[in-house]
Amino acid sequence: MEKNRIRPVRSGRSIRMTYQRQEEVLQMPNLIEVQKNSYQWFLTDGLKEAFDDISPIQDYGGKLSLEFVDFKLCEDDVKYSIEECKQRDATYEAPLKVKVRLYNREKDEISEHEIFMGNLPLMTPTGTFVINGAERVIVSQLVRSPGIYYGIDHDKLGKKLYSCTVIPNRGAWLEYETDSNDVFWVRVDRTRKVPITVLLRALGLGTNAEIVEHFGEEPKILASFTKDTATNYQEGLLELYKKIRPGEPLAVDSAESLINGMFFDPRRYDLAKVGRYKFNKKLALRSRITGKTLAEDVVNTATGEIIAEKGTTVTREKADEIQNAAVPFVWLDTQDGVVKVLSNLMVDITKWVDVDPEEVGVTEQVYYPELARLMEENTDPEDLKDAIEDHIHDLIPKHITKEDIFASINYNMHLEYGVGNDDDIDHLGNRRIRCVGELLQNQYRIGLSRLERVVRERMTTQDLDTLSAQSLINIKPVTAAVKEFFGSSQLSQFMDQNNPLGELTHKRRLSALGPGGLSRDRAGFEVRDVHYSHYGRMCPIETPEGPNIGLINSLATYARINQYGFIEAPYRVIDRSDPKNPRVTKEVVYMTADEEDNYHVAQANEPLDAEGHFVHKNVSGRYRDETQTYEKTMFEYMDVSPKMVFSV
Repeated sequence: MEKNRIRPVRSGRSIRMTYQRQEEVLQMPNLIEVQKNSYQWFLTDGLKEAFDDISPIQDYGGKLSLEFVDFKLCEDDVKYSIEECKQRDATYEAPLKVKVRLYNREKDEISEHEIFMGNLPLMTPTGTFVINGAERVIVSQLVRSPGIYYGIDHDKLGKKLYSCTVIPNRGAWLEYETDSNDVFWVRVDRTRKVPITVLLRALGLGTNAEIVEHFGEEPKILASFTKDTATNYQEGLLELYKKIRPGEPLAVDSAESLINGMFFDPRRYDLAKVGRYKFNKKLALRSRITGKTLAEDVVNTATGEIIAEKGTTVTREKADEIQNAAVPFVWLDTQDGVVKVLSNLMVDITKWVDVDPEEVGVTEQVYYPELARLMEENTDPEDLKDAIEDHIHDLIPKHITKEDIFASINYNMHLEYGVGNDDDIDHLGNRRIRCVGELLQNQYRIGLSRLERVVRERMTTQDLDTLSAQSLINIKPVTAAVKEFFGSSQLSQFMDQNNPLGELTHKRRLSALGPGGLSRDRAGFEVRDVHYSHYGRMCPIETPEGPNIGLINSLATYARINQYGFIEAPYRVIDRSDPKNPRVTKEVVYMTADEEDNYHVAQANEPLDAEGHFVHKNVSGRYRDETQTYEKTMFEYMDVSPKMVFSV
């Protein structure tokens, strides 16, 4: 037997002995932080977002306005301790106090009150909730991420048909499809399909000439004209209105308000943070023009200088520069001719304004037309900084923009020319986790929107002289929504307490079932299957037998969930400063499944010498769904540990 096979390792607070050959680069993380971090986010940010969404509530005449200013959870005012709650069959909860401001415009009075908004169940230090004396766990949900998904089908003759679904977090879906005659159709919110040109007219491109000028002479657009009876903006609007609201009297202004409300009202159409991130990733010019050849010079519209000349092949750096110069479109040379690629006009704010993005609260790319307007109105840097903070919701729109819709249509047409790529909906880059905090926030939102209705009604019926914030607010809808979620939601489960391991795995479980998810009967084989992107993120083994197989999974040991809800796995960085002899460092980075798709990753148990160089010339590793031996010079990352594939 080898000498010194046994060595001490630190495990939590204790020291243990191990027979392991591999050196541990990363300590095992806290296994219940999935639950705890998410609930903590809910208490600090999630509740604030929910209140901001409905605040201020105004009456129909605009005389009264009720604003939610601040809130605090009084954790010191807990009625019983956790143990007492279990003995008395009580709920472990704390009162939530909200500061509201009532503004009466008729009297020009402002009054502030602190109002009790019901009790909120608290999470115990072990990541559970005590509801009516019983410990319950909120299981995290695995759902399809909001975003834009493209698919390719074939008709009877083998011709490729391209389809696309634009999915928001809440709001109307847009579905595009092409048929065998190259006609491009769209369905708005699951209604009957109309030619795409009808939607384009309703969005402001009224005549055929305007549509052709915007998109170029695309065969699919020209074929759609033959099916389209409308010829201008008004006719397009009414044609679309007829399909969405059949049987209602036709009027241009009601059609306009319907379309604006359906897509451009943040209260009715919400992409959420993750949706905006996915939209920008998919529709960005950079990802579509990298590696392609330019058919015409690319000119910076602001300065008039040429960024890239005709005939050059676009590198990743150049594509970034073109994207951030807010170039509205680029002409590309493809095998099938010249195509016009439209941008969704999202840019990196640091390329235009000298600010620290974190400081002004910008975490994403910003919408250029809005940024340009602010830059024009505020020439002083300090004023501009304040304006950016005030208009953050316009700069990072939570709703879809016209440019997004045009770019998504444009993307669909260009799949045929090899510009862009289709999506795999079972890939973990397209599925995300809704943890406790988010599930609870959604439930709280539902309660608050019911409360909003009650407040509005009371504002109109009550006497303005005797009105107070207490008489307007009825907290029943909010407390009922929270109670219902903890008591009877499919994802709120009685904790499995057979043994400590059962308890731990229950808290790390991921379910594709539940509200807004799949149902057992309708889920096919593809959704349940093990996918290569599960590696290091979801356990390929731990899933129940029977009807739930593959729909209930477990988080892998080292995996963590990022701010957008995507699962990240840790990898060791490989230093390639000497290209012929790469060295594995102890630096660890976390990557999501779609980031990992760009790299070759070496296996964790590959032997290394004392400096961290690979011992063998050929190293086993993987690239996307292929696992084989590659030359050692091809790798950029290495697995952290052989244990990272499996769950607890």
